[in-house]
Amino acid sequence: MDEPEFPPGNEHAEAADSAAASSPSPPRQSFKRRHWGKLLVIAIVAVPTVGLAAWTFGTLSWTYSSAKRAGYVQKISHKGWLCKTWEGTLYTDIAKGFRSDSFMFSIRSDSIAHQLEALTGKKVSIQYDQHKGVPTHCFGETEYFVSAVQEIKE
Repeated sequence: MDEPEFPPGNEHAEAADSAAASSPSPPRQSFKRRHWGKLLVIAIVAVPTVGLAAWTFGTLSWTYSSAKRAGYVQKISHKGWLCKTWEGTLYTDIAKGFRSDSFMFSIRSDSIAHQLEALTGKKVSIQYDQHKGVPTHCFGETEYFVSAVQEIKE
């Protein structure tokens, strides 16, 4: 592109030349200043989401306790609105026919849940892990998660 031609001695030409030579382009703003809105949204949404995911992973991978319990499977159901979980109740007994305690548990594995469904009303031994502090009910309504089941022959 050609520069505009001004007649010699014209003050417009001199002003244009001096302005172009003396004023550099304004400095570019930093990354934070240019993208502050996006960074704020990330801070508000992503940071708590990552924190919740880390907390959930930690509570589900760390076992507070492991134990076995024997009794009769009274109920097992697959329930929930958004997150379907397997929930069950096991009744232990002191003497034949006397119920003493009910134990509520959750099951994360479909195969174990179907195995327990088949054993409903029969005496079983379940092995479970206790996970304290699981943040949502999407993994189970209780903190006791069954990991194995075995029928007890009477």
